[in-house]
Amino acid sequence: MSTPGAAPKWDVVVVGAGHNALVTAAYLAKGGLRTLVLERRERVGGAADTSELADGVRVPTLAHTVGRLRASVQKDLELSRHGLSLVAPDVRVFAPSSDGGAVTLWSDVAKTAAGLRARNAHDADAYAGFDRQVRALGRFLDDLGRSTPPDIKAPGLGDALSALRLGRSFKGLGRDGSRTVLRVLPMAVADLVAESFDDDAVRAALAWRGVRFGNVGPWSAGTAAMLLGDAAGNDGGAAGETVFAKGGPGALSAALAASAREAGAEIRTGAEVTAITSRDGRATGVVLACGEAIEASGVVSGLDPKRTLVGLVDPVALGPSLGWRAGNIRTPGVVAKVNLALKKLPVFPAAVGDESLLRGRILVAPGIDAMERAFDATKYGRWSTQPIIEATIPSLADPSLVESARAGTHVMSVIAQYAPYELRGHRGQAAGDWDVARENLGDTIMSVLESVAPGIGKLVTHRQVLTPVDLERQYGLTGGHPLHAEAGLDQFFVWRPLLGHARYRIALERLYLCGSGAHPGGGITGGPGQNAAREILRDLRGRRG
Repeated sequence: MSTPGAAPKWDVVVVGAGHNALVTAAYLAKGGLRTLVLERRERVGGAADTSELADGVRVPTLAHTVGRLRASVQKDLELSRHGLSLVAPDVRVFAPSSDGGAVTLWSDVAKTAAGLRARNAHDADAYAGFDRQVRALGRFLDDLGRSTPPDIKAPGLGDALSALRLGRSFKGLGRDGSRTVLRVLPMAVADLVAESFDDDAVRAALAWRGVRFGNVGPWSAGTAAMLLGDAAGNDGGAAGETVFAKGGPGALSAALAASAREAGAEIRTGAEVTAITSRDGRATGVVLACGEAIEASGVVSGLDPKRTLVGLVDPVALGPSLGWRAGNIRTPGVVAKVNLALKKLPVFPAAVGDESLLRGRILVAPGIDAMERAFDATKYGRWSTQPIIEATIPSLADPSLVESARAGTHVMSVIAQYAPYELRGHRGQAAGDWDVARENLGDTIMSVLESVAPGIGKLVTHRQVLTPVDLERQYGLTGGHPLHAEAGLDQFFVWRPLLGHARYRIALERLYLCGSGAHPGGGITGGPGQNAAREILRDLRGRRG
């Protein structure tokens, strides 16, 4: 505790050590601010972590790819020098079906189109044009995502300049493109892909990224914007990015932590923040579970906005109106994660003779209607009996995940939708009891994998099933939502996380938000953290104390 009138030891305290929080901390420390990072868990990284599933076998705990990480973050923070090495297989998506067929999306647009021709000549001809459209609209959304939302109460010169830059970007779309982006953003992704493609399996393979991680189905309004947002700022295009970090996502977090420490930041793990302190409407520091009080000139939360405002800020300082609004931020998690250790590489009949097909994302999504039916279950508090699955076998691209003594063993990382946070009874089970239902969900997910990789169940030596409730308990994700909040248009840009609080400054003076619940959201991008750091440095550099 500092003496009365003395400047705090820290310019900034960062709450949480997820990848966005580490990005922010590294930039702040490089900018000359005395920066302290506090993490409740014993490890940094949050959702971007690698954990041991069995002796000598490591798996991506939650996120399994890092392909959307901003190139500017990698360059500015010198992540390659700090040990980050990325692997990008040529195949982006392999979507097998139970009849032995498959849709394959490659990094090479022409190669993808050539493969589609065997299924449908019209779809093959349409693919390049659709890819160009996704890239063009994605570039505009990337420009939007790199800007700070305007001050809606008192816009200033900076807002005007930002608007001019966005206006130029919008104009750069051309007359047809500018009309298209306004038409497309509110659309259902099912309608968007149907405008270009006939084959239902092709439509599903392309539409998946419009619903991934969200409590939405392909016929939900605004899911086209979620697809385009996933293409913003990377080389994904229609197929999406598939990039692995050697050593798993935890290697990214380790590199970010090393960069932050080198710049002068201090990182403390096993330090749970239980309250954000304030005085006269201004954040003044934090209190730890052990009772220690830490003062700072500014507080930055890498937690989700609902947990930050409802869980850490004094309700009196927050006020009843903002408290009510914060409590209504939508965080309906519907994602389950399954990690598997396998005796050997599973056999996918659709990939026999070409192991390279299994190096990207493996998607089991039979069609648009199958995706919508899987989503339907969540409306009634049930998990889908035929969930949509995105899996990777990262040990193919990164053998270091398995020690040499376990040669032949592979790991599989599985994301499954849909499994609601609020379980209201399923097959006679008690409502809300995921502790009872967890392994049954795992069996359901394995049955879907069996439909495209017969015999895979017999190869499993270790299995870990994480439900949305587990994601909340273990990683502090309110509602179990991997993105900290739904990515719908009602929680987008100036509305993310709340109208009037979208400029990374939230609720209190010198209280900031830097996680995925801030603009532009997303998964492993570093975007919110990079943007937040820019605004925090603008506020605090040269104004310490």
